[in-house]
Amino acid sequence: MSFVPPRPEAVVIDGPAGVIEALVEVPAGYDGRRVAVVCHPHPLFGGTMTNKVVHTCARALQELGFATLRFNFRGVGASDGVFDNGVGETTDALAVCGYATLRFPGATLSVAGFSFGSFVAYRVAARLPVTHLVLIAPPVERFDFAATDGAPRPTVVIQGDVDDVVPASDVIRWVGEQQPTVPLSVITGAGHFFHGKLGELRAAVQAATA
Repeated sequence: MSFVPPRPEAVVIDGPAGVIEALVEVPAGYDGRRVAVVCHPHPLFGGTMTNKVVHTCARALQELGFATLRFNFRGVGASDGVFDNGVGETTDALAVCGYATLRFPGATLSVAGFSFGSFVAYRVAARLPVTHLVLIAPPVERFDFAATDGAPRPTVVIQGDVDDVVPASDVIRWVGEQQPTVPLSVITGAGHFFHGKLGELRAAVQAATA
């Protein structure tokens, strides 16, 4: 039987800068075992929780039985606050993770992020025990990933080889510097927003988190 997408539930979460606008999606037959928080790309360049890469990542996880939460960082949509260069956004994500663990008690927590959101997800993983850490097109030369000591090894780094925003060469170099080795999935022909490659992105997320 084909997967039936869950109906998004709009929720408001108390955050450090005020309210955080979020969407909870729980697949049919959810067993309560796993929940994932997915972080969106840069707020100053149009990034929101409805971004198609974020949506695809969340849907891929739902198909594996995860409940998912997408949310708008401070200053985006109906979320209070103003852009804080990743610092405040990390506390926003931590608040959403806190809500997730209360909403789904006993579930393991995973975090994922796209572009700027991957930087936030990486910072969150340095502060909370997570089962999976999915980084999609991480801007390793624009943000200081090295400053997030304590973050676990990513479950997977997913990168398009013709990304004109986050060069694949930068990501490949960063991955090569990590010890122990970080799993890397390079999608041939994919640009930053994975136009025409969302199916391959979905498959890469699922291969790493199944």
